[in-house]
Amino acid sequence: MADRLVLWDIDHTLIDTRGVGRELSAAAFEETLGQPMREQAKIDGITEPVIFRETARLHGLDADRGDFERFADALAAQHLRRAADLRERGHALPGAAAALSALAAAGIRQTVVSGNVRPVAEVKLGVFGLDSHIEWDVGAYGEDADERPDLVRLSLTRSGATADDAVLIGDTPADVDAGRSTGVRVIAVATGRSSVDDLRAVGADAVLDDLTNDATLVGLVRGPSHQQA
Repeated sequence: MADRLVLWDIDHTLIDTRGVGRELSAAAFEETLGQPMREQAKIDGITEPVIFRETARLHGLDADRGDFERFADALAAQHLRRAADLRERGHALPGAAAALSALAAAGIRQTVVSGNVRPVAEVKLGVFGLDSHIEWDVGAYGEDADERPDLVRLSLTRSGATADDAVLIGDTPADVDAGRSTGVRVIAVATGRSSVDDLRAVGADAVLDDLTNDATLVGLVRGPSHQQA
């Protein structure tokens, strides 16, 4: 069997910021565009540049790539500045740390494929001690592409892995679609807003209630059988 590579989503898969993430986005939005963020576009499964662009549109603004890059820098700075607040109010989801360690112990490579920009992804996992097994340079992040399938393809290229070698773990239908669009198996976890039934209905190869059963998770990642859990 070729080496497996896990492509982790972050928000509501490994961590929950408990509202801090939205506060930091609002602060970065106002710093970048000069007006308060009254509302935010849909965020579940959506990449940061799309969220920013659609949120700007809700405020009657047309934001360009330069605006996004300034926003991304401001957002990273906000996360660094308020890392202690994020640690105090947010939390790692049950089983996340043990799951990362169990996969590493099994010799399985791990990286991140996330709509977050990389500096924010690093802070989010770092503050909860979830970063030690992550190969950051082979991941793909919000600044790399607007669409999740493109992020998956980019991570495969950077890692030298094939679609058959990789397994994506995420909590949204968008994660499932990103895997199905690229031929990557998807283990969905019902730790976000989508239920087990929702995630099965959109075609996840396996669905877990959470990450608390290490043996089951490692077995599913090793595959190669596509099974429902």
